[in-house]
Amino acid sequence: MSLALNLSALAALVPAALLAVRPVPGAGPRLWLALAVAAVGAVGWSVARLAGHWDPSLGVALWISVAATVMVFAAVVLVRPWAGRLASLLGPYLMILAFLATVTDDPEPAGVVGTLPEGWVILHILVSLATYALATVAAVAGLAVVLKESALKAKREAGWRASLPAAADADRLQFQMLLLALVVLGFGIASGMVLELDETGRLLVLDHKTVLTLASFLVVAAVLLLHARSGLRGRRAARAVLVVYLLLTLAYPGVKAVQALLLE
Repeated sequence: MSLALNLSALAALVPAALLAVRPVPGAGPRLWLALAVAAVGAVGWSVARLAGHWDPSLGVALWISVAATVMVFAAVVLVRPWAGRLASLLGPYLMILAFLATVTDDPEPAGVVGTLPEGWVILHILVSLATYALATVAAVAGLAVVLKESALKAKREAGWRASLPAAADADRLQFQMLLLALVVLGFGIASGMVLELDETGRLLVLDHKTVLTLASFLVVAAVLLLHARSGLRGRRAARAVLVVYLLLTLAYPGVKAVQALLLE
């Protein structure tokens, strides 16, 4: 059942990935249909797989991240219809992420996430997913600016690059998404402290997860400062950091997949 579930959810992302071949001019029926199908696939996978328990495997983490990103992007397009043009970049990215999720998926026994009431645990997970999704949309917007500026510089704006949003609009969206991600991540750190206090009696335990979370908060804050205070050069540096973020998110599960295959 697991393989069939993965393949059906993966197939649901194909229409969104194909938007790279035939980009949309903004929010329209074709975009909403692709997002709806993708949401049904990714969210349906998450609900079916996590019904009644929590699975801490890498495949699950990637699939629910894909689901969260689709939902956040749909919300962004509702508010900023022109942001639908980013689908030509986001669709293929989510397809690759979902493929890696399928390759690395290995069901594990049900586990316990925390000892606080279930609502706190769910809230903490949702906050983490929202942070990832917001950062991903921000990174895609930053990548769109890089591609748009390079096309303008080379005087080759025709083709699929012409369908990307205006550089100024994408740049502004990048800043707004990062700011939201910072706020949500801050709330996530606070909720994590509450969970830690209940489990261990300490407010903060400096394990690898905590260090990475705090480092992420500082990096996002630094990128925002670069974007807001350092002019054009700082904005280019901020976009470079976000593009590296996209590559790293793909590289980490890719390495884990290779390790899993070699250890079988």
